[in-house]
Amino acid sequence: MRRMRIAKDWFKLFSIVWVLGACEFGSSQIDTQSLVLPVADFFRNPENANFVLSPNGQYVAFAKPYENRMNLFVTKIGSGDTTQLSFIKDRDITTFFWKGNSRLIYARDLNGDENFHFFSVALSTGTTKALTPFKGVSALLIDELKQRDDEMLIGMNKDNTSLFDVYRLNCVSGKIELVQKNPGAVSEWICDHNGVLRIAIQSDGVNQHFLYRNGSNQPFKKVLTTSFKESLQPILFTFDNKYVYASSNIGRDKAALVIYDMENGKELAVLFEHNLVDISQLSYSPKRKKITSLYLSTAKNEHVFLDTLTAHLYADLTKQLGNSNEIYLLNHDLNEERFIVRTISDKSLGSTYLYEVTNKTLIKISDRAPWLNHAQLSEQMPIAFKAKDGLLIHGYLTLPVGKTAHNLPVVVNPHGGPWARDYWGWNPEVQFLANRGYAVLQINFRGSTGYGRDFWEAGFKQWGRAMQQDITDGVNWLIKEGIANPQKIGIYGASYGGYATLAGLTFTPELYACGVDYVGVSNMFTFMKTVPPYWKPFMNMMYEMVGDPVKDSLMLRDVSPVFHVHQIKAPLFIAQGANDPRVNKSESDQMVEALKKRGVRVSYMVKENEGHGFYNEENRLEFYKEMERFLATHLGGSIYSVE
Repeated sequence: MRRMRIAKDWFKLFSIVWVLGACEFGSSQIDTQSLVLPVADFFRNPENANFVLSPNGQYVAFAKPYENRMNLFVTKIGSGDTTQLSFIKDRDITTFFWKGNSRLIYARDLNGDENFHFFSVALSTGTTKALTPFKGVSALLIDELKQRDDEMLIGMNKDNTSLFDVYRLNCVSGKIELVQKNPGAVSEWICDHNGVLRIAIQSDGVNQHFLYRNGSNQPFKKVLTTSFKESLQPILFTFDNKYVYASSNIGRDKAALVIYDMENGKELAVLFEHNLVDISQLSYSPKRKKITSLYLSTAKNEHVFLDTLTAHLYADLTKQLGNSNEIYLLNHDLNEERFIVRTISDKSLGSTYLYEVTNKTLIKISDRAPWLNHAQLSEQMPIAFKAKDGLLIHGYLTLPVGKTAHNLPVVVNPHGGPWARDYWGWNPEVQFLANRGYAVLQINFRGSTGYGRDFWEAGFKQWGRAMQQDITDGVNWLIKEGIANPQKIGIYGASYGGYATLAGLTFTPELYACGVDYVGVSNMFTFMKTVPPYWKPFMNMMYEMVGDPVKDSLMLRDVSPVFHVHQIKAPLFIAQGANDPRVNKSESDQMVEALKKRGVRVSYMVKENEGHGFYNEENRLEFYKEMERFLATHLGGSIYSVE
């Protein structure tokens, strides 16, 4: 079941206890200069990606580069023949799915404006049809309607830029039919297994109202109201379409997987809960109508199997692939006889396989990045430390290959969101920085998600304050332990991480030798005035989580770096997409202007064909090459000399 979701993810602005003992990370000395890899090895487009089986299991669709852009290809299994279905040269295609066995649907935006539109392409002819050709409109997937080969449910803000109505879209003819008008502030629509809209989640900015109906001919009725601080997230209906499987923290700190009676607003059973982290993801078998497994992330990631057949399947895959990588079942055919399998780890982008259930045959389709040598990459190690006020903070430390944990140059890398978190696994930025000789510190500061409601709420109205203090405490801990060279510490982040970079240089200028701000917020007032129109219904929630521009004006001014540029001493590199709908270009413009007036060194990179982050390959490579030079100048790390 696919659905439109805004409310919980509306502001994702793109994500002492020493648990490793006595800091003995290895003592072998290697000439790391000879291991410096090209920037492109980390940030070029993958050889191919996102393999998806057709419903009949006869075809595989995937993305691969064409003219430096990820385009859509399809191959018939066993034939050896591959057909290119798209020839786009301005923007990558990364999101697509099958409609029946003869048509694919993909989505793309224009120059990073995040107004995504749907296109269909016929397998037999390669003919492409624009399905939502409306200027200034954003289209979202609500439900693929897998039981129908020619229709899907989408949301569009065509009539009101702040609200998404529900439409039935014919993928062959392009006909669009209004199914449900948004009654106001509905941010999420959820269908049952028959493709019938049954749940609408409405927000007044601080409370969520759950609207429910038993069938398509009945009106929606309000059945439950919760504070936005309470999380009840329906994941999918039970297979009799009576109740829902949901992630819920109502009455508890950590979200658990539950069965919920929406009609009566009542929790019926707890299927699984964990004492450290939230549970929010599950897998299921449409054919066998069973919940098969759930996924959770503590220090590392793990599956919990709720189905014997699935447990045996993973056991066989582990036997064939080994346990050095994580293994995931990405998708399958309608009969669940063929599966696409993906491996990945902290040191590898992994490989993709086709698995035949009946004979347990595993065939490698592709290595995602065959040019990378795992032995030259670094281990991402979970850590935990206590913040200044005693709160336990989790994170990750990655060291350069062959270096001991002593007196190293460091790049602190706060995640975006800020209501997200860092996970164990492949991160090209972390590996790139470690390969240049830097220790990389990632911190899941208070306010990060996944650690329960209390930890999340501890970050409310703490931008530039306790959230930033957690980052500072992590850096000071590295210095105390002798891991960091206190004269060579830099900070780099994107989105909220960009804000944390500016805040770090502004409010703790003695701590950092340099900083890189990538699409970061500089002025809390202008930032909140320029959010996308479909975020407007949630401004009251934002005021409670971040701060009210009127009631909290003094506090917001105190934590806006642009008003305190006189405190910045370290050189700064800023990168920005001109079409960014989340963090407007003015956030970077005003910071650069203020710094130049103060005589502070600042480099500024703007890409006119990008939005919230650089997605085109040549822009990514240019940005990271410039970052490489900037950090080497101020922290002394390595540069790949050929580039």
